[in-house]
Amino acid sequence: PSFSNKIILFSKFIFFIQIRLITFTAKKFKNKVMAIKITEECINCGACEPECPNNAIYEGGVQWSIAEGTTVQGSFTLVDGTSVDANEKFAPIAVDTYYITPNKCTECQGFHEEPQCAAVCPVDCCVADELYEETVEVLLARKDALHG
Repeated sequence: PSFSNKIILFSKFIFFIQIRLITFTAKKFKNKVMAIKITEECINCGACEPECPNNAIYEGGVQWSIAEGTTVQGSFTLVDGTSVDANEKFAPIAVDTYYITPNKCTECQGFHEEPQCAAVCPVDCCVADELYEETVEVLLARKDALHG
């Protein structure tokens, strides 16, 4: 086979492996999903921030609040069970890169088919945050709590 045919065969093989991994992951986690986090590989391009329907993405070093970009007023319960005022400002989760607060991330459930931050990220640094494994139902309830 020619070099170009070898490239095509290799591409098909890689595609096959990716499909198998996706299928395996989907079966393994079935109804389990996770909030998204931004890794240190972030290049600070900012492509993700305007895509988030919950305003859960912030530039590094910027404080965040529940009220920003949501309809929440008054008291709100965070992921850790703490009740806070929606307008309260919290310390940034990251200083050098963009970050996602898991208290507002719904993995775009109820808005889009896939997390939009991950879809637009040019360096694939928006990944599942294994510290916040949640069900679709929990994420949809968070969406409803954030947007009324």
